[in-house]
Order: sequence, then C-alpha cells, then structure tokens
Amino acid sequence: MNGLRVGIAGSTGAVGIEMLRLLEETAFPVSELSLFASERSTGMTQLYKGRPITIKPLSENSFRGLDLLLNATSAELAEQFLPIAREEGVRVIDNSSAFRMRPEVPLIVPEVNPDRIDSTSRLIANPNCSTIQMCVALAPFDQAFGIRRIIVSTYQAASGAGKEAMEELIGQTKAYANGSPLKAEKFPYPLLFNLIPHIDRFEENGYTREEMKMVNETRKIFEKPEWKISATAVRVPVIRAHSEAITLELEKNYDPNTIITFLGRAPGIVVRDDPEHNGYPMPADVAHRKEVFVGRIRKDLAFDNGVSFWVVADQLLKGAAWNAIQIAQILNERVWGIRA
Repeated sequence: MNGLRVGIAGSTGAVGIEMLRLLEETAFPVSELSLFASERSTGMTQLYKGRPITIKPLSENSFRGLDLLLNATSAELAEQFLPIAREEGVRVIDNSSAFRMRPEVPLIVPEVNPDRIDSTSRLIANPNCSTIQMCVALAPFDQAFGIRRIIVSTYQAASGAGKEAMEELIGQTKAYANGSPLKAEKFPYPLLFNLIPHIDRFEENGYTREEMKMVNETRKIFEKPEWKISATAVRVPVIRAHSEAITLELEKNYDPNTIITFLGRAPGIVVRDDPEHNGYPMPADVAHRKEVFVGRIRKDLAFDNGVSFWVVADQLLKGAAWNAIQIAQILNERVWGIRA
C-alpha cells in the first residue's frame, strides 16, 4: 500500500481549502484524492500538487473505495452522510459538531488526548475551534497543578463563521470607505467597528450554544466532568485567528517565575510574553500559523492559586484543519503505517 485514498467533503469552504493545502504541505501519504462540495461547485477544479482535481457532488455513493474522509461540511450534512461513509468502511475525521458529544466518539486534541485514538477508531470528532486552542493551553496546567475552575472570554474572528462571513466583514469595510450603508446577513448586526456577544443560538440557561460547546467539550476531552467552567463568546471585527482571555483556579500553588519556561516546553505552544517590549500574541501575527500562542501570563488577583493569560490561534488551522490533519497523521501511524 503506497498511500491512502483520501476524500475531503466540503473542500471549497474555508476549512476544506486549508485541509487540502495541508495534505500537500505535510506530504501526507495520499495515493488518490477525491473532493466533494455542494452542487454549485460541481465540475469546478481545485489544485493538488499542481494537478487540477474535479469537484464532485456529495452523495450517498461518494465514499466507496475511500480509506479516509476529512469532513468539513455542516453538522446537518454530516449527520446525513457520515453514517453512510462508516458503513462503507471509511475512517472519518469530522470537523462538524454533529457527533462530538456522543460517548462512543473520541473528541481529540492531539496535544491533550492522543491516546484516545486507536486502530478501532472509525469516527473521530474535531472539537470546536475555540475549545481546541483553550485545551492546548490548559493541558500543561492540568498535568502539573490540576485545575479547579476555568473562566474564559473569547474574541472570535469573522472567518470562524465561514468564508461568506469573512467576505461580509471585508464588504462592510469597503462599504464604509465608500460611504455606503453596512449590510449584515451572516451576523445579527454589522460587525465592522462592533462587538457581538452572540455566537450561535441562545440556550435556556442564558449561555449561547458556542459557549456551552466550550464547557461540555472541554470536560469530555480532559475526562473531567467535575470541572467548573464559564465561557463568554464574542464575535469581533477581525478577519482571522481567535483570541481568548483565560483565568484558571488551580488545585496547587505554583511559582509564577517558572510559568513561562514551563509553558514553552509544552507541545504545540509558543510563548510570546515580553510586556516590557510590547510582546504578546495578536491575531494579525498569529494568522496562518499552526501553533497556539500564549502571552500576558500573570498571577491572578481573584484566586489564591489563580493564573491568567491570553491565548491566540488561527481557528482555521489549529482550530480546525490542522487539528484534523494531526489526527489523520496519528491514525495513519496506528492503522496503516504508511510513510510519506
């Protein structure tokens, strides 16, 4: 076996485009690549290793002969088609929210719980983008000190809502420059020069679905149902890369002077913490990077064992496509063992 027969469902969306690019960039062992998207994209082509690949419509017959499917469709389409892919014997990595909280489905952040991937894994879920970057930052604290409480506020880029939402923000910028009215279709209000504390629908408890994803997914990933977590998710007029302000109450005390060194050794983390020279992570610098960036690290004033910090990551890469490719790499090692 020289390579895997790989498919990408939703290949023309913001995440699917990055999945395609990363397959090539990482030299993932692909012997045959199939691309699937909506009917309006059918017949168009996307380049892979300089070769045009024709996009096919997603259907019940799309998955025959595939070894691996990377899914970047909506949850509704995932619920419709992924069970069919599994019946065809295809291993699936799903970026949608459709199956994340099902007990039998591993919810994976490779820097946190790669041991949950094994040769029996047929469907693996990618967590929510804002959950992923937070969990990468939480892992070293949990391992060294234990975590009692998590308080997080997110500052989420427009592209987290998809390519059309990103284009809407760009369009609003052009409209403002031309003196034209700002139109809002993908968000409840114009995002330009604005903050919208509303991502996904509101739940009965007053939190949004996005906020509850962070709560429930984090508990599942770490297998810590007792963790106390409160999240506030805000959409901000940034094109790409999510930011998060996180405060932890730890189980054990810690030496603040060692935290930067300690975090810098953790997998997937880049520490950028130099307040004297205005050194801290920002979306403009972190966009198109695969790592999770951490800065503004300080002893929290509200909790005896508290620590506060700032986390920024590209939600299309580490928050979606790159996390999925990392999972695919681990799956290849443990199932097929094909070298790139």
